[in-house]
Amino acid sequence: MLRLAEPLEAHLVVDYLDRNRAHLVRWEPDPPPGFYTEGYWHERIHQLRREEDEGRLVRVHLFERDAREARVVGTIGLSNIVRGAFHNAHLGFGLDGALEGRGFMREALEGMIAYAFGPLELHRLEANHQPHNLRSAGLLRRLGFVPTGYARDYLHIDGAWRDHVQTALINDRWRKSSRS
Repeated sequence: MLRLAEPLEAHLVVDYLDRNRAHLVRWEPDPPPGFYTEGYWHERIHQLRREEDEGRLVRVHLFERDAREARVVGTIGLSNIVRGAFHNAHLGFGLDGALEGRGFMREALEGMIAYAFGPLELHRLEANHQPHNLRSAGLLRRLGFVPTGYARDYLHIDGAWRDHVQTALINDRWRKSSRS
């Protein structure tokens, strides 16, 4: 199930981050102070709602379906949404390390891509991954993303500047309908 956590669910986000701290540190930018606290996420969820209302981003959390208790198992974000002649956003995602390889992220990303190219009417999504992150590279390839470039020292992750492979997915339906 994809949705933004409610402010009162900040503890669920922190639980996900704590469970996956060692797993995500290899892939995620260095977190700001307070990142692993409920107070930080209570305020951040309010901020994410405002930014979504302003059309700047969409951030959702992946919740386990059919679980007895709600549990966050991942995140997906569309950030840097630009309109005008570009209609573009950056796609980022993360999944609980214990759930990798079971198709959960592919299913979730297919839903987010449908939302981005449907109701959001975006033309292009960009997704970047570190060259050695073969799991993300394969997933993006299976979803139709194609390499568009290589960015040296792109993001500061795990204490160092990391190179990234840049990929993109074009909304062909949008492109075809805009010509008519």
